[in-house]
Amino acid sequence: MLILDLLAVEISPPHQLSTDASYHFSNGEMGQALGCIQVDQSTVAVKETFGKFDDVLEPGCHCLPWCLGSQVAGHLSLRVQQLDVRCETKTKDNVFVTVVASIQYRALAEKASDAFYRLSNTRAQIQAYVFDVIRASVPKLELDSTFEQKNEIAKAVEDELEKAMSAYGYEIVQTLIVDIEPDEHVKRAMNEINAAARLRVAANEKAEAEKILQIKRAEGDAESKYLAGLGIARQRQAIVDGLRDSVLAFSENVPGTTSKDVMDMVLVTQYFDTMKEIGASSKSSSVFIPHGPGAVRDVATQIREGLLQAHAAQ
Repeated sequence: MLILDLLAVEISPPHQLSTDASYHFSNGEMGQALGCIQVDQSTVAVKETFGKFDDVLEPGCHCLPWCLGSQVAGHLSLRVQQLDVRCETKTKDNVFVTVVASIQYRALAEKASDAFYRLSNTRAQIQAYVFDVIRASVPKLELDSTFEQKNEIAKAVEDELEKAMSAYGYEIVQTLIVDIEPDEHVKRAMNEINAAARLRVAANEKAEAEKILQIKRAEGDAESKYLAGLGIARQRQAIVDGLRDSVLAFSENVPGTTSKDVMDMVLVTQYFDTMKEIGASSKSSSVFIPHGPGAVRDVATQIREGLLQAHAAQ
């Protein structure tokens, strides 16, 4: 009687199928009813005979004689799947953080029966193992070390999952710790600490730069004064040498003159030359000095004594 009903479905017009809800079949159900089934790529189908596991059907078309008790119990995807797990825990220095782990896994075709039958909730099982490993690893580390050793945490999670899930027909492709989120107040405090440290370093660098600048300026000033002193000493030496040569030459050429007479004449000549230069310069200030004969003698005496003292000091 059931066979006749199925034949009636096949020969019925399309509009009758759409109006009769009792004969609505999907492509898989229709194929299974006709003894054929299609398995898509990257997927395997689990075949049962009278409720007992029989075989794993690879992608393609397969005969499924339902009259002999064969049926498809379900399909299993072989694609890589991803599960993001958020786990809240605390570090060794009592800072609560939320660790986000990304688990990439896939079912193994050669262990499809284990992956299909042995676990009822794969994602919940993986999440439980991730919680266990993270909450055992992070409390051993301080907050800064947690950020630095996130790869070690991911490796520990991956090793534990690989060891546990391989028995159930699953392979752990990759485990990543994609984020570590401290409390908002902790992040604000960390930013303030870093900002203060950078300001302190900047202040030290600025003070060091100013110190170097002052040292270089002092060294330059000292070098300048040293060179100026050498120049003045050489100038005075040259003046003394020139005056000595002039006095000796004048005394030799003019008989009866003494060195004092020659020095007086030279000083008076220089005095008037200086007055002439001051008066000829439009930008110089006026200088009033005694200019009588007695004053000239006093000036000559002072200059002579200064030159003799400078010569004696050298």
